[in-house]
Amino acid sequence: MKPAFATRRHLLAIGSTFFATNFLRAASTSVRKAAIIGHTGAGDYGHGIEKIFQGMPDVSVVAVADPIEAGRAKAMVSSGARKGYAEYREMLAREKPDLVAIAPRWATEHHDMAIAALEAGAHLYLEKPFAITLAEGDTILSLAKQKGLRIAVAHVARMAPVVHRLEKALREGLIGDLLEIHTIGKMDSRAGGQDMMVLGLHVFDLARLFAGDVEWCQASIRHQKRPAVLAEAAESASDKVGPVVGDDIFAHFAMKSGVNVTFRSRVGLERVAGPFGMEIIGTQGIVRLKSGFAPSLSLLLNPDRVATSRVENWQTWNGGVDSTTETTFEGLAGYDASHRRVVRDWLDAIREQREPLASGERALKAIEMAHGVFAAGISGERVPFPLMKRTHPLM
Repeated sequence: MKPAFATRRHLLAIGSTFFATNFLRAASTSVRKAAIIGHTGAGDYGHGIEKIFQGMPDVSVVAVADPIEAGRAKAMVSSGARKGYAEYREMLAREKPDLVAIAPRWATEHHDMAIAALEAGAHLYLEKPFAITLAEGDTILSLAKQKGLRIAVAHVARMAPVVHRLEKALREGLIGDLLEIHTIGKMDSRAGGQDMMVLGLHVFDLARLFAGDVEWCQASIRHQKRPAVLAEAAESASDKVGPVVGDDIFAHFAMKSGVNVTFRSRVGLERVAGPFGMEIIGTQGIVRLKSGFAPSLSLLLNPDRVATSRVENWQTWNGGVDSTTETTFEGLAGYDASHRRVVRDWLDAIREQREPLASGERALKAIEMAHGVFAAGISGERVPFPLMKRTHPLM
């Protein structure tokens, strides 16, 4: 009897192991249902967010929601969605998706869309800025944590391979000790507050990646060459990302690491300042990062030795990797490839039960930096971080 019992126990153990292994394998390779929320005429679909799941064997796009029929039909074609809904709440209730992409560039509906999707049990991918106020962002993140759901935000520059290599190289002393980071916005027709809330969030996110958390901020905000006042704050016509103010912003952040970070966006500076991005200064060199969906980097080492010919000694830096791979990923190119990197890490994070690298928490801290600039610039006072006031500083 004893050998028979041992054999039966052994067989049961084998069966249990086989079941567990195959269950986990099936779970990790199962197809997730995805849905996309857009709004034609009110932020549309961001930078092609309706296409972020195309060609993914582990994701099936079941539906698109858009109150505008023509936009909905177009998004169904480009996304490959099988169904279309005029109302996103109905779509969530009927389709019960595992993943939801919230696409509009305008952030006015992001909070309500995100809460509805989280209540339906879906992980979220959002266009930035993912909330209008810090309070809205806090609510979204709190509900996601409560439900064990993961949020990723389309801060695509953070996921660029060259940015990851740079972050590691800076830690290893590429330019010595990090001293300062000078960031600039795009400074086109949106120069000032609107530029900061649209493009500035990307450079703020990267500044935190390289230099850590903010200790305090002080700022100057001007409008038509005079100090801006709260009464001038208004929603921009082209990017509805909450109230903005000023066409000339200069801000200084003191980081807890001891690094000084600045931001500027001023009307008239676009041509002379060049592409938006940042200059990272260390004790032994300088890195220039031109931001965008595929950032490019230049390196100047030991600048004190070549002070009379700095321009001639700038060299392209890619961390020793073929730069042709920077703009493609999983057979995609351009913005589609950049989104896919964020999406792939998001799906990995869901499976591994960790925060995505481009997480909602990190995205909210970038918004907090922008709101700190508004608060400091309007009040004329140094503002400590984290911001205690979670409503919008211009409301």
